[in-house]
Amino acid sequence: MVKLDKIYTRGGDTGYTSIIDNKRVKKSSYIIEAIGSIDELNAFLGFIVSYLKPSQRNIILNIQNDLFDIGADLATPLNKKGISVRLRKNQTIYLEKEIDKINSKLKPLTSFILPGGTKISGLLHLARTISRRCEISIVKLSEKKKINIEILKYVNRLSDFLFVLARQTNKKEVLWVPLKNR
Repeated sequence: MVKLDKIYTRGGDTGYTSIIDNKRVKKSSYIIEAIGSIDELNAFLGFIVSYLKPSQRNIILNIQNDLFDIGADLATPLNKKGISVRLRKNQTIYLEKEIDKINSKLKPLTSFILPGGTKISGLLHLARTISRRCEISIVKLSEKKKINIEILKYVNRLSDFLFVLARQTNKKEVLWVPLKNR
């Protein structure tokens, strides 16, 4: 487990921060951008969780735990031996099963959905877009350094999960009508 005795260290005051093995990297680096995006998504999901039903809340809490796993995984060089915190395929499969459960009870889509509807649905759509931004930052990182490919699969699936959860929480979906206002 992680033990945090002191919250501030002054180590980041010059624009650098430490990752696994106390390796110092610029705070503007792709790795810190990717980890920061994951952290932002996790914090936003923490806000959303208070609006959810208990069954939905439990899934989001599991996802939040997985997002910490992703941050640790990204911060750890892929070739480092003896690492126990690597995102695993079963975590992505868990999301896929949850997507399938929810989606099986939803009406088939005939068009894209305008994000919004209920308060919680709107928040979940916003979380979905944050997840997409996370995915972009992780792809950029993967172009510079080798990462655990399961992370990309998971984050891609996560935006799909947030989409179907937004649909599940919505009372009335409004569909996109191409060129409606011409």
